[in-house]
Amino acid sequence: MPEKQRTLKKAVTVSGTGLHTGLTANLTFNPAPDNFGIKFQRTDLNDSPIIHASIENVVDTARGTTLEENGARIYTTEHVLAALTGLGIDNVLIEMDKDESPIMDGSSHYFVKALLEAGIQEQKTDREYIIIDSEVIYTDIKNKIAIRGIPDDHYNIDVTINYETKVLGEQKTQLNNISEFKDEFSKCRTFVFLHELEFLLSNNLIKGGDLDSAIVFVNRIVSQEELDRLADLFNQPKIQVKEEGILNNLELHFENEPARHKLLDIIGDLTLLGKPIKGKIIASRPGHYSNIEFAKLIKKQIKF
Repeated sequence: MPEKQRTLKKAVTVSGTGLHTGLTANLTFNPAPDNFGIKFQRTDLNDSPIIHASIENVVDTARGTTLEENGARIYTTEHVLAALTGLGIDNVLIEMDKDESPIMDGSSHYFVKALLEAGIQEQKTDREYIIIDSEVIYTDIKNKIAIRGIPDDHYNIDVTINYETKVLGEQKTQLNNISEFKDEFSKCRTFVFLHELEFLLSNNLIKGGDLDSAIVFVNRIVSQEELDRLADLFNQPKIQVKEEGILNNLELHFENEPARHKLLDIIGDLTLLGKPIKGKIIASRPGHYSNIEFAKLIKKQIKF
Protein backbone atom coordinates (compact mmCIF):
# COMPACT_ATOMS: atom_id res chain seq x y z
CA MET A 1 0.00 0.00 0.00
CA PRO A 2 1.53 3.37 -1.00
CA GLU A 3 2.66 5.69 1.77
CA LYS A 4 0.94 9.05 2.04
CA GLN A 5 2.52 12.48 2.10
CA ARG A 6 2.74 14.17 5.50
CA THR A 7 2.61 17.67 6.93
CA LEU A 8 2.20 19.26 10.37
CA LYS A 9 -0.97 19.45 12.45
CA LYS A 10 -0.22 23.03 13.51
CA ALA A 11 2.42 25.75 13.28
CA VAL A 12 5.39 25.78 15.63
CA THR A 13 8.25 28.27 16.11
CA VAL A 14 11.92 27.76 17.00
CA SER A 15 13.88 30.83 18.08
CA GLY A 16 17.63 31.15 18.44
CA THR A 17 20.80 32.88 17.33
CA GLY A 18 22.31 32.63 13.86
CA LEU A 19 25.84 31.23 14.04
CA HIS A 20 27.51 33.74 11.74
CA THR A 21 25.24 36.79 12.01
CA GLY A 22 24.69 36.68 15.77
CA LEU A 23 21.10 37.81 15.20
CA THR A 24 18.07 36.25 16.88
CA ALA A 25 15.95 34.47 14.30
CA ASN A 26 12.43 33.12 14.54
CA LEU A 27 11.77 30.11 12.35
CA THR A 28 8.14 28.98 12.07
CA PHE A 29 7.13 25.65 10.53
CA ASN A 30 3.64 25.85 9.01
CA PRO A 31 1.36 23.08 7.69
CA ALA A 32 1.17 22.98 3.90
CA PRO A 33 -1.11 21.25 1.35
CA ASP A 34 -0.39 18.09 -0.61
CA ASN A 35 2.42 18.40 -3.20
CA PHE A 36 3.56 21.73 -1.72
CA GLY A 37 7.05 20.49 -0.89
CA ILE A 38 9.42 22.37 1.40
CA LYS A 39 9.67 26.12 0.98
CA PHE A 40 11.25 28.93 2.98
CA GLN A 41 9.76 32.42 3.20
CA ARG A 42 11.65 35.56 4.24
CA THR A 43 8.95 37.42 6.16
CA ASP A 44 11.36 40.27 6.98
CA LEU A 45 11.72 41.32 3.34
CA ASN A 46 9.40 43.25 1.06
CA ASP A 47 6.83 40.97 -0.60
CA SER A 48 8.00 38.07 1.63
CA PRO A 49 9.83 36.17 -1.13
CA ILE A 50 9.71 32.36 -1.34
CA ILE A 51 12.85 30.24 -1.58
CA HIS A 52 12.23 26.66 -2.70
CA ALA A 53 14.28 23.99 -0.95
CA SER A 54 15.78 22.92 -4.26
CA ILE A 55 19.19 21.81 -5.46
CA GLU A 56 18.99 24.50 -8.17
CA ASN A 57 18.91 27.21 -5.49
CA VAL A 58 22.19 26.27 -3.75
CA VAL A 59 24.63 29.20 -4.08
CA ASP A 60 27.22 28.46 -1.38
CA THR A 61 28.43 25.47 0.66
CA ALA A 62 31.43 26.99 2.47
CA ARG A 63 30.10 26.91 6.06
CA GLY A 64 26.72 25.31 5.55
CA THR A 65 24.24 25.06 2.70
CA THR A 66 22.97 28.43 1.46
CA LEU A 67 19.93 28.87 -0.78
CA GLU A 68 18.96 31.88 -2.89
CA GLU A 69 15.88 32.65 -4.98
CA ASN A 70 13.98 35.81 -5.88
CA GLY A 71 16.88 37.91 -4.58
CA ALA A 72 16.62 36.42 -1.08
CA ARG A 73 19.04 34.13 0.73
CA ILE A 74 18.72 31.59 3.52
CA TYR A 75 21.90 30.46 5.30
CA THR A 76 22.57 27.24 7.24
CA THR A 77 19.58 25.21 6.02
CA GLU A 78 20.91 21.67 6.40
CA HIS A 79 19.98 20.94 10.02
CA VAL A 80 16.41 22.16 9.47
CA LEU A 81 16.04 20.07 6.32
CA ALA A 82 17.49 16.97 8.00
CA ALA A 83 14.89 17.25 10.76
CA LEU A 84 12.06 17.29 8.21
CA THR A 85 13.32 14.31 6.24
CA GLY A 86 14.24 12.47 9.43
CA LEU A 87 10.61 12.70 10.54
CA GLY A 88 9.13 11.99 7.10
CA ILE A 89 7.56 15.42 6.59
CA ASP A 90 6.95 16.24 2.90
CA ASN A 91 5.06 19.52 2.89
CA VAL A 92 5.84 22.58 5.01
CA LEU A 93 6.23 26.34 4.71
CA ILE A 94 9.10 27.64 6.84
CA GLU A 95 8.81 31.33 7.69
CA MET A 96 12.02 33.11 8.74
CA ASP A 97 12.44 36.69 9.92
CA LYS A 98 16.24 36.68 9.37
CA ASP A 99 18.52 35.28 6.68
CA GLU A 100 20.11 32.58 8.85
CA SER A 101 18.55 29.61 10.64
CA PRO A 102 19.17 29.43 14.40
CA ILE A 103 22.22 27.28 15.10
CA MET A 104 20.79 26.06 18.44
CA ASP A 105 23.23 23.37 19.69
CA GLY A 106 24.67 22.64 16.23
CA SER A 107 22.38 19.66 15.59
CA SER A 108 18.81 18.98 14.42
CA HIS A 109 17.56 18.14 17.91
CA TYR A 110 15.58 21.29 18.69
CA PHE A 111 13.93 21.32 15.26
CA VAL A 112 12.91 17.68 15.68
CA LYS A 113 11.56 18.42 19.15
CA ALA A 114 9.46 21.33 17.87
CA LEU A 115 8.09 19.36 14.91
CA LEU A 116 7.05 16.49 17.16
CA GLU A 117 5.33 18.95 19.49
CA ALA A 118 3.37 20.33 16.53
CA GLY A 119 2.32 16.84 15.50
CA ILE A 120 2.52 15.14 12.10
CA GLN A 121 -0.54 14.80 9.88
CA GLU A 122 -0.95 12.22 7.12
CA GLN A 123 -2.33 13.65 3.87
CA LYS A 124 -4.36 12.22 0.98
CA THR A 125 -1.77 12.11 -1.80
CA ASP A 126 0.60 9.19 -2.31
CA ARG A 127 4.27 9.94 -1.64
CA GLU A 128 6.60 9.78 -4.65
CA TYR A 129 10.22 8.63 -4.35
CA ILE A 130 13.52 9.12 -6.08
CA ILE A 131 14.48 5.53 -6.84
CA ILE A 132 18.20 4.94 -7.32
CA ASP A 133 18.05 2.18 -9.94
CA SER A 134 21.68 2.34 -11.10
CA GLU A 135 25.00 3.29 -9.53
CA VAL A 136 25.69 7.01 -9.05
CA ILE A 137 29.29 7.94 -8.17
CA TYR A 138 30.91 11.22 -7.09
CA THR A 139 34.65 11.33 -6.40
CA ASP A 140 37.11 14.01 -5.38
CA ILE A 141 40.50 12.30 -5.33
CA LYS A 142 42.39 15.36 -4.10
CA ASN A 143 40.28 15.66 -0.96
CA LYS A 144 39.78 11.89 -0.54
CA ILE A 145 36.01 12.17 -0.91
CA ALA A 146 33.79 9.53 -2.47
CA ILE A 147 29.99 9.17 -2.44
CA ARG A 148 28.09 6.31 -4.09
CA GLY A 149 24.42 5.67 -4.53
CA ILE A 150 23.33 2.11 -5.28
CA PRO A 151 19.90 0.44 -5.60
CA ASP A 152 18.09 -0.60 -2.43
CA ASP A 153 14.45 -0.88 -1.41
CA HIS A 154 14.71 1.79 1.31
CA TYR A 155 16.82 4.80 2.30
CA ASN A 156 19.95 3.85 4.23
CA ILE A 157 23.36 5.48 4.59
CA ASP A 158 26.90 4.44 5.50
CA VAL A 159 29.43 7.15 6.40
CA THR A 160 33.17 6.96 7.04
CA ILE A 161 35.30 9.95 8.01
CA ASN A 162 39.04 10.18 8.56
CA TYR A 163 40.79 13.49 9.15
CA GLU A 164 44.11 11.73 9.69
CA THR A 165 44.78 13.37 13.03
CA LYS A 166 45.39 11.85 16.44
CA VAL A 167 42.23 13.40 17.87
CA LEU A 168 39.96 12.57 14.93
CA GLY A 169 40.97 9.59 12.86
CA GLU A 170 38.67 7.05 11.24
CA GLN A 171 35.05 6.89 12.38
CA LYS A 172 32.16 4.97 10.86
CA THR A 173 28.41 5.11 11.28
CA GLN A 174 25.34 3.65 9.63
CA LEU A 175 21.68 4.57 9.37
CA ASN A 176 19.74 1.43 8.47
CA ASN A 177 16.34 3.09 8.26
CA ILE A 178 15.23 6.72 8.38
CA SER A 179 13.18 5.86 11.49
CA GLU A 180 16.51 5.73 13.40
CA PHE A 181 17.20 9.41 12.76
CA LYS A 182 15.39 10.88 15.77
CA ASP A 183 17.12 8.84 18.47
CA GLU A 184 20.46 8.00 16.85
CA PHE A 185 21.41 11.05 14.78
CA SER A 186 19.33 14.18 15.40
CA LYS A 187 21.28 15.15 18.55
CA CYS A 188 24.69 14.89 16.87
CA ARG A 189 26.39 18.27 16.77
CA THR A 190 28.66 19.91 14.26
CA PHE A 191 32.38 19.91 14.96
CA VAL A 192 35.36 22.10 14.24
CA PHE A 193 39.12 22.01 14.74
CA LEU A 194 40.59 24.69 16.99
CA HIS A 195 42.56 26.31 14.16
CA GLU A 196 39.32 26.62 12.14
CA LEU A 197 37.59 28.20 15.13
CA GLU A 198 40.38 30.74 15.46
CA PHE A 199 40.17 31.56 11.74
CA LEU A 200 36.42 32.12 11.98
CA LEU A 201 36.85 34.32 15.03
CA SER A 202 39.56 36.42 13.40
CA ASN A 203 37.35 36.93 10.32
CA ASN A 204 34.30 37.91 12.39
CA LEU A 205 32.35 34.94 11.04
CA ILE A 206 30.82 33.43 14.17
CA LYS A 207 29.19 36.36 15.92
CA GLY A 208 26.49 34.07 17.28
CA GLY A 209 28.70 31.14 18.15
CA ASP A 210 29.25 29.84 21.62
CA LEU A 211 30.82 26.72 22.96
CA ASP A 212 27.44 24.99 23.21
CA SER A 213 27.02 24.79 19.43
CA ALA A 214 30.03 22.71 18.32
CA ILE A 215 32.48 20.02 19.34
CA VAL A 216 35.95 21.59 19.25
CA PHE A 217 38.86 19.25 18.46
CA VAL A 218 42.37 20.33 19.47
CA ASN A 219 45.08 18.80 17.28
CA ARG A 220 48.10 20.75 18.55
CA ILE A 221 49.67 21.93 21.80
CA VAL A 222 47.73 24.88 23.22
CA SER A 223 48.98 27.13 26.00
CA GLN A 224 46.79 27.91 29.00
CA GLU A 225 47.08 31.58 28.05
CA GLU A 226 45.45 30.82 24.70
CA LEU A 227 42.73 28.77 26.36
CA ASP A 228 42.05 31.60 28.79
CA ARG A 229 41.70 34.00 25.85
CA LEU A 230 39.13 31.69 24.24
CA ALA A 231 37.29 31.41 27.56
CA ASP A 232 37.00 35.21 27.66
CA LEU A 233 35.73 35.35 24.06
CA PHE A 234 33.00 32.81 24.78
CA ASN A 235 32.19 34.02 28.30
CA GLN A 236 33.25 30.71 29.84
CA PRO A 237 34.79 30.53 33.34
CA LYS A 238 37.53 28.14 32.19
CA ILE A 239 38.42 26.06 29.15
CA GLN A 240 40.57 22.95 29.21
CA VAL A 241 41.53 20.23 26.75
CA LYS A 242 40.21 16.81 27.74
CA GLU A 243 42.14 13.58 27.29
CA GLU A 244 40.18 12.81 24.11
CA GLY A 245 41.59 15.98 22.54
CA ILE A 246 38.40 18.05 22.68
CA LEU A 247 37.59 21.16 24.67
CA ASN A 248 35.73 20.60 27.91
CA ASN A 249 32.72 22.60 26.73
CA LEU A 250 30.52 19.53 26.36
CA GLU A 251 30.20 15.76 26.62
CA LEU A 252 29.85 13.65 23.48
CA HIS A 253 26.47 11.99 22.91
CA PHE A 254 28.20 9.18 21.00
CA GLU A 255 31.84 8.21 20.63
CA ASN A 256 31.44 8.65 16.86
CA GLU A 257 29.32 11.81 17.05
CA PRO A 258 31.32 13.61 14.29
CA ALA A 259 30.62 10.81 11.79
CA ARG A 260 26.97 10.81 12.80
CA HIS A 261 26.78 14.56 12.23
CA LYS A 262 28.21 14.14 8.74
CA LEU A 263 25.44 11.62 8.07
CA LEU A 264 22.90 14.15 9.37
CA ASP A 265 24.30 16.71 6.91
CA ILE A 266 23.93 14.26 4.02
CA ILE A 267 20.26 13.77 4.89
CA GLY A 268 19.72 17.53 5.03
CA ASP A 269 21.53 18.29 1.79
CA LEU A 270 19.88 15.46 -0.18
CA THR A 271 16.48 16.76 0.95
CA LEU A 272 17.06 19.45 -1.68
CA LEU A 273 16.27 16.86 -4.36
CA GLY A 274 12.62 17.45 -3.44
CA LYS A 275 11.49 13.87 -2.82
CA PRO A 276 12.48 11.11 -0.39
CA ILE A 277 15.03 8.60 -1.64
CA LYS A 278 14.93 4.84 -2.02
CA GLY A 279 18.52 3.68 -2.26
CA LYS A 280 21.73 3.17 -0.35
CA ILE A 281 24.26 5.98 0.05
CA ILE A 282 27.89 5.12 0.88
CA ALA A 283 29.98 8.18 1.71
CA SER A 284 33.63 8.65 2.62
CA ARG A 285 34.68 11.99 4.09
CA PRO A 286 31.61 13.88 2.81
CA GLY A 287 30.98 17.61 3.11
CA HIS A 288 28.35 20.08 1.94
CA TYR A 289 29.99 20.73 -1.43
CA SER A 290 30.35 17.03 -2.24
CA ASN A 291 26.81 16.30 -0.99
CA ILE A 292 25.38 18.90 -3.36
CA GLU A 293 27.50 17.74 -6.32
CA PHE A 294 26.39 14.16 -5.65
CA ALA A 295 22.75 15.29 -5.52
CA LYS A 296 23.19 17.00 -8.91
CA LEU A 297 24.49 13.73 -10.34
CA ILE A 298 21.42 11.90 -9.02
CA LYS A 299 19.15 14.47 -10.64
CA LYS A 300 21.03 14.25 -13.93
CA GLN A 301 21.22 10.45 -14.04
CA ILE A 302 17.84 9.44 -12.61
CA LYS A 303 14.61 10.71 -14.16
CA PHE A 304 12.03 11.75 -11.56
